[in-house]
Amino acid sequence: MSQTGDDEREFDIKWADRAEFKEPSARARMLAARWRENPPEPQPFRADPGPVEPRRSSWVSTAIVFGCVAAVIVLLGWVRFRAPY
Repeated sequence: MSQTGDDEREFDIKWADRAEFKEPSARARMLAARWRENPPEPQPFRADPGPVEPRRSSWVSTAIVFGCVAAVIVLLGWVRFRAPY
């Protein structure tokens, strides 16, 4: 094959966008088939998310993080203290 033939076959996005028929994606075909048999129930634009758990205090989270960091520092110091030189 010549190089000229390859250049002529190069994909042209403008040509593809002008196509009269565009095949739906595999997910769109799957959902269409599923909804034909079992259509989804209508949902409001913003559905109620339901009950929300109370969040922990930011101080509790901060204390947990600092506690873990302190534990790692102590552990590393203990390992270095026990290691023979």
